[in-house]
Amino acid sequence: MQPPVTPASSAAGAPPPPPPPTTTCSTSCRFVLPPTRRHLLASSASSLLLAAAAAAAPRAASSKDDDAVTSYDPVTAAERAASASVSRRVGEAVRLLDLGRDLQARGEFPAALASFTAVATEYGDLSLSGYARVGRALVLYEVGDRDDAIAEMEDASVALRGYPEIHAALAAALYADKHAALLAENQFAIATLLDPHYTDLAYVRDTKHWPPSLVDSLRHFITLS
Repeated sequence: MQPPVTPASSAAGAPPPPPPPTTTCSTSCRFVLPPTRRHLLASSASSLLLAAAAAAAPRAASSKDDDAVTSYDPVTAAERAASASVSRRVGEAVRLLDLGRDLQARGEFPAALASFTAVATEYGDLSLSGYARVGRALVLYEVGDRDDAIAEMEDASVALRGYPEIHAALAAALYADKHAALLAENQFAIATLLDPHYTDLAYVRDTKHWPPSLVDSLRHFITLS
């Protein structure tokens, strides 16, 4: 008689593995992450918050800087008021200068003299007053003392050296009234070197609107009569 066959596991002496436990979960069961997973998620959230705060800080600082640049005004109220005052003075001087030239062109020489004189005396600190002195000298030659007119021309020729009109006018006056031919030639050479038009009597009469007496003096100089 043969002995009964014994299973291998039994022969090895190891008991069979227990069956998996049966887990029952009611509605109160919750899914719980392992501690390591919870730590990783918390760290990621903190990193995102820190990154967002770091990105927002430069934008806020830039916005503040933009507001500061926009609101900053380097010109003070006193400087702005002074600039407005100068602008008004320049505008009034230009108006009187243009008025004097218009009156001179129409042959209203006394009124033109008054306008030029106002610019020269009331706005003498402005550079354009030199051109008013030129107009004043030319008109003064027609209606006033010619000696005063020539003195005014000489002063203006120094202050505005290189301005051809005053040199041409001084040449005509020096030749006709002072009989200073050499000085007249020197002045006229400067004038015609800068602007050859002053050899043309029609130009000084119709374009520059010189007074008749000064045109006549220039004619005498050009023709050496």
